[in-house]
Amino acid sequence: MNSIQVITLGCSKNTVDTEHLLAQLPEDAWTVYGEEHTGPVDYLLINTCGFIFDAKQESIDTILAAAKRRKSGEAGQLLVFGCLSQRYASELPALIPEVDGWFGARDLDPLVRALGVEPSPSRRHSRYADTSSHPYAYLKISEGCDRRCSYCAIPFIRGAHRSVPMEELVAEAAELAGRGVKELILIAQDTTYYGLDLYHRRALAELLRALSEVPGIEWIRLHYSYPEGFPEDVLREMAENPKICKYLDIPLQHISDKVLHNMHRGVTGEWTRALIRRMREQIPGVVLRTTVIVGHPGEGPEEFRELVDFAREARFERLGAFRYSEEEGTWGAENLSDDVPEDEKQRRYDELMSVQEGISAEYNASRVGSVVKVLADDCVNGKLVCRSQYESPEVDGEIIVPIPEGKDAREYVGNFLTVKIVSAEDYDLLAEIIEK
Repeated sequence: MNSIQVITLGCSKNTVDTEHLLAQLPEDAWTVYGEEHTGPVDYLLINTCGFIFDAKQESIDTILAAAKRRKSGEAGQLLVFGCLSQRYASELPALIPEVDGWFGARDLDPLVRALGVEPSPSRRHSRYADTSSHPYAYLKISEGCDRRCSYCAIPFIRGAHRSVPMEELVAEAAELAGRGVKELILIAQDTTYYGLDLYHRRALAELLRALSEVPGIEWIRLHYSYPEGFPEDVLREMAENPKICKYLDIPLQHISDKVLHNMHRGVTGEWTRALIRRMREQIPGVVLRTTVIVGHPGEGPEEFRELVDFAREARFERLGAFRYSEEEGTWGAENLSDDVPEDEKQRRYDELMSVQEGISAEYNASRVGSVVKVLADDCVNGKLVCRSQYESPEVDGEIIVPIPEGKDAREYVGNFLTVKIVSAEDYDLLAEIIEK
């Protein structure tokens, strides 16, 4: 038996890559250890992130810690892949010679061969069975990106947009459902671009319908939807299909025309406001999650004030923010001046998130007394960690539910429950079970 441990950094798209990689390994010949393992392994793999400075630094620190394990004999071979490795393929081998092999992010086959396994095309979209530890799974529907946002390095890390054929995604969803997965979270660099390369049309709504017909899949959640060119048929599908969560992750990045122009987003502030109005009108009760960047070149006090006012106006149920990080090789790094001081970026970030904290708290308070369907993800300290269709795992708050006296957590985890929300905190909700 060979033993392997993969430490995965970065976003959920990397998580899917790791699961696809491990699915290529014959189960009768490999022992797979979790990320918390500290003992010896034959192969230690690091799946890196190279998106922004903080993520790159975390990847470097993790590789250096793994190199110490390699040097002490705890790891037979140290192999690195993913976005950082793809982005700095020519520089990293000389900087960290302790690594036995460097591999990119666009093709896992060379890495699989380095493990002594011939890649199997029939298992290219299979998933490592550990996915069944959660009742939800991420489904990566495409790779790469054809957008050219001025601040983003993803296109030259991940390459051009490539959709996964619909029949392969349906087969992958069916495999996941067979392991007990009840919720699919659709991810990509831009989910709205799905199908343009394969079918010469935006086919996201069609894909949503096909996935909703997979037996066992009860919820489908949509992440990373680009606003420009948003397909209107997706809104109709969300409004009419009961399996599509009334939840949308749509990174807007800003509202100021000046900043949006500098970002190369292809939209204006007024266009963005109109899109948000249509979403709320066509999907009553929809929960919107967005992310924005503060301190981008061109964001002066007036542009930042417009962003804060927009947050108050749009009242996003979920909003996250990043401080602008100038990334070498991007259009912005070569053509714009990163002229907002770091302490001012932090001040703007703190102010915006303080405003959003109040909005989120008011939204949570408005839900007290409501009865909702939730999915029980886990049990922690005798309490169920649940989510409704309005919460996405890992990025949103949770609904905490005490287990009824005398009951076993195993009766509930992985199942849907009906609960009544009894109180609210800033981000989490507390509820009690009405029925299983």
